[in-house]
Amino acid sequence: MTTTMKRRQIVKNIALGAGTTTVLAACDRTSNSPSVQTNQSPNVRWRMVTSWPKSLDTIFGGAQTVCDRVKEMTGGRFNIEPYAAGEIVPGLEVLDAVQNGTVQCGHTASYYYVGKNPALAFGTSVPFGLTAQQQNAWYYHGGGLETMHELYADFNIISFPAGNSGAQMGGWFKREVKSKSDLNGLKMRIPGLGGKVMASLGVNVQVLPGGEIFLALDRGAIDAAEWVGPYDDKKLGLNKAASFYYYPGWWEPGSSFEIQINKSEWEKLPKEYQEIFKTAAMEANLNMLSKYDALNGKSLQELIAGGTKLIPYSPDILQAAQQAAFANYEENASKDATFKEVYEQWNKFRQKVSQLPLYYISSDLLVSR
Repeated sequence: MTTTMKRRQIVKNIALGAGTTTVLAACDRTSNSPSVQTNQSPNVRWRMVTSWPKSLDTIFGGAQTVCDRVKEMTGGRFNIEPYAAGEIVPGLEVLDAVQNGTVQCGHTASYYYVGKNPALAFGTSVPFGLTAQQQNAWYYHGGGLETMHELYADFNIISFPAGNSGAQMGGWFKREVKSKSDLNGLKMRIPGLGGKVMASLGVNVQVLPGGEIFLALDRGAIDAAEWVGPYDDKKLGLNKAASFYYYPGWWEPGSSFEIQINKSEWEKLPKEYQEIFKTAAMEANLNMLSKYDALNGKSLQELIAGGTKLIPYSPDILQAAQQAAFANYEENASKDATFKEVYEQWNKFRQKVSQLPLYYISSDLLVSR
């Protein structure tokens, strides 16, 4: 081989080597595609309104968890700022703000909006309904999430569970209610279908956001109020406005809270961000329930030590409430095709997971359905 030919071969080998290096580098970038995608992912800024005051760190914490986890999992590229009730919109107007595009998302309870569609109550909890674990089972494996998505399609909203309080207490009363007749004319803060049932038992039902309950109860604008349970109720100071604490909270055996998202804004997100958001919501859902279970026992002991009188509802109140609840479901189903569809799907799941009659045990009180 001549000297000239040798030079040409060397140049050719160098070119081949360079080409191979380029290909390997490209392959290496492909194999590390998540980091490449992160670098190319868009910066997104959203606002989240809530139905809660920030002082209620557990329930507002559900919203905060979603925001924090989304930011962490996107390397700070998807930022959501949570706002307390009243900072942008009142606590009971979250759905409207999300639907109208005032904000991109909100953290709230679906049963606040039964006036728009009574079937929305199933997204939170209904009287003598599912426990927290059963509610999650319905959402994640029983068709509940798909059912709620169909409901919210009319509002240009998509929702995901993002918190659960577990079984709630039966509310604070300024005076004892020993029987069903004592409920007649009583003014009580209670939302959702639980409020509809109480109304059928003679209660003058009021719907107030959490931040307004104490003043209304303390000043006598209402005679009774329910919120969540010992930890949150103590934070709101409800024990300072009323002495009688009833149980069980038959209207909310396992209450889900949710993230509502403007569907048009949701569809603009990269698929990666959507999956991260759903994962963050599920984490918030499970974490809130665990936190409430951990905190409520100690808080209940403190309330009792401070003079709170813990009292079970009388059998006649529970029996009347149970009858009224299922009568209400049947009545709504006969009048509203959407409610009927949701109720039948939900009730079929309820019967399946219950298998045997589901019992609510409260001290020596046993009520079955």
